Formats: sequence, C-alpha cells, structure tokens
Amino acid sequence: MINILHKITFRFIAIVMLVSLFSCRASKQAKKDMLYLNNGTLDTLPNKQVKFPEAVIQKGDQLSITVYSDNPEATLIFNQQTARVTTGTSTAGANAGGYQVDQQGMIRIQTIGAIQAAGMTRNELAIHISDKLKPYLMNPFTDVRFLNPRITVIGEVQKPGVIIMPTEKISILEVIGLAGDVTMYGRKENVLVIRESNGVREFGRLDLRNTNIFQSPYYFLQQNDIVMVESNTKKQTATDQENMRKLTLVTTFATLVSTIAILVTLFR
Repeated sequence: MINILHKITFRFIAIVMLVSLFSCRASKQAKKDMLYLNNGTLDTLPNKQVKFPEAVIQKGDQLSITVYSDNPEATLIFNQQTARVTTGTSTAGANAGGYQVDQQGMIRIQTIGAIQAAGMTRNELAIHISDKLKPYLMNPFTDVRFLNPRITVIGEVQKPGVIIMPTEKISILEVIGLAGDVTMYGRKENVLVIRESNGVREFGRLDLRNTNIFQSPYYFLQQNDIVMVESNTKKQTATDQENMRKLTLVTTFATLVSTIAILVTLFR
C-alpha cells in the first residue's frame, strides 16, 4: 500500500515538474508576444527613408475651406462657419458646417460652383480653389483641412471604437495607444489595416513586433482607415492565468496524495 502511494506521489511530482516546465515556456512565449518591436536592434539609417504620404481627399470627406485675400469684406461670402469634433476616442459626433465631398467627388462653393475634390491632396485642392477665385478676389489664398479625420479600431483592443485623429500624421502605434493597447488575447503579429484609395479597397498586414513596420506603407494611417486586431485562436487557454490555475490544481492534488502517504507511514 505504502509503495503504491509512494509511486503515485512520485508520478504526480513528475507531472508537476512537467507542467511547471510547460508553464515557464508558455509564459516566456506569452511575454515575448506582448512586446513591441522585439525582433532585433532598431537601426536609425533605414528609418530615415520613411516618407509620410499626404492624405488624399475621398468621397464622403468633410472639409473646412477658409479663404483669405487682400479685400477681406469680399472674402466673407466664401467662408463658412465650421466646428470640429474634439480629438481623442469617440463613438459618435458630427461636424457642423464645412463642405461635403459628394459621391461624384465634387464640392460646391459659392459663386465658383462645383469643383472636383476627390483624388486631390489638401494642398492641391487649395491651389485649385485659389486659382478659381482670382477673378473675384485680390491675391486669394485658401486653407483646406479635414473636418472628419477619423480611424476605426476594432477587435482585441482595450477601447475599440472611432478615434478622431489629433493630427494628420498618425502612426499605427499611436492609434493602438489611443485605443488603450492590445489586450492579452490580441495578435500583435497580424494587425489588419483596411483602406480605401481612389475607390479601391486595400488590405495591409502589420507585425507590431517587427521593426520592419516603419517601412510599411500602412505604418502611417490615413483618414477612414479601419484597424482590426485579431484574437488569438487559443484565447481561452494560452494565458498565464490559465496555466497557473492548472498548475495549482495539480500541485494541490499531488500535495494531498503526499500527505496521505506520510500519514499512513507514520501511523502504520
């Protein structure tokens, strides 16, 4: 009887050791997966070549267009009063005023009529409008800004939702930060960016653990991008908490068996 109990005890100790070894390996891998840019030393030289793509106006965008000239009274009829949504994370919010880019890619401005806006950058549209205003104003200058520069973040982040871009130049790492970071179940190695450009939908994959993301055309996000952080397929088991729970149960049972074996030996 005692020999049997000792054998059971030894077997459970071996199981505990194996579970502990597995847990340590799983814990190390989990910690590695939680890190950003962990695949090597960051090198400044290649990252100097990264260019920020200027945002292109799309259908559905809402624009703030402000006109200046040497005769300010005549300029007033070309300016609308607009209000911009507060930057940060938002689940809703509309903009008052501004110029809506319709489904044909056009905007309509007082006196000069319809203008093609979709497909242009802000600077290109500003120059184009200024040229159109020269017959009516002296030395016109136009400032064009986005009123709805937003990015949608869904999936395994702490705060999914719509993020109002605080600046036009914003990276995937900044957006993940604004969304509260990736959860413990999120896959940093396979973040999907969905983008529409000139009526064509694009899909880009980013590995947030890899320093090569700085060279990706999807590192800097654009207005209306959708960022999706996928969940781990082992969401329910591949965590430190789950491993520790299993280890605790096995250890408790092994301790109980060992205690019984000792008591039987003492009172035999």
